[in-house]
Amino acid sequence: MSKTRIAFIGAGNMAASLIGGLRAKGLDAAQIRASDPGEETRARVSAEHGIEVFADNAQAIEGADVVVLAVKPQAMKTVCEAIRPSLKPGQLVVSIAAGITCASMNTWLGDQPIVRCMPNTPALLRQGVSGLFATAQVSAEQRQQAQQLLSAVGIALWLDEEQQLDAVTAVSGSGPAYFFLLIEAMTAAGVKLGLPAEIAAQLTLQTALGAAHMAVSSDVDAAELRRRVTSPAGTTEAAIKSFQADGFEALVEKALGAAAHRSAEMAEQLGR
Repeated sequence: MSKTRIAFIGAGNMAASLIGGLRAKGLDAAQIRASDPGEETRARVSAEHGIEVFADNAQAIEGADVVVLAVKPQAMKTVCEAIRPSLKPGQLVVSIAAGITCASMNTWLGDQPIVRCMPNTPALLRQGVSGLFATAQVSAEQRQQAQQLLSAVGIALWLDEEQQLDAVTAVSGSGPAYFFLLIEAMTAAGVKLGLPAEIAAQLTLQTALGAAHMAVSSDVDAAELRRRVTSPAGTTEAAIKSFQADGFEALVEKALGAAAHRSAEMAEQLGR
């Protein structure tokens, strides 16, 4: 990426986190540009990262090797059709907008090499994970550029089929909210069991953090880790059996299925 010039269309939170990650990895500010309709957003991103910013998208992408589309899905068609005359043949387009297929973008942009990505919000802390899919026009060098771009804010994993991005959306894209819901529920249950709210929250949050660290650093899977902390006839087993008696696994499967279905539904609606 040392010589790659990158233009961001949209300079909101996710774009700003990517810019910050790239700068932290050593990419020079002169190699990064961004455009955004918001004057305050442009001023903030320029001040924080030292990059050049524009109100006009066409100005931002001039001379760029990679164009990152970081706009709301509802605005994607309008933005793509507007920048189409300014794109160079073979210029890589990376989309981080949920629910917009490569086919739709090809219709709006022309036959450009496209990498479609599904990052998640922990990318804001450079602890994210992203699923990536590349069209056939994307070269090996461009795949590497996209890999390095998303790796600046976490882990980047390539997919063989674009449809798998719906599953990525269900598992990791929406996933942080599931854990937040569990944290809410555990904290509330702790309060009902007699703990002060602040202590219940701290116990829950640190337990979530510690369990995640154990799972990431362990050489065994989550099922084995669960077995190791579940003593026969103990307190943990009582809780696990209660979860499973109420269909915990089936509930999770149903919920993620609903998210994946909605992702595919949005792609159809927004891609028209």
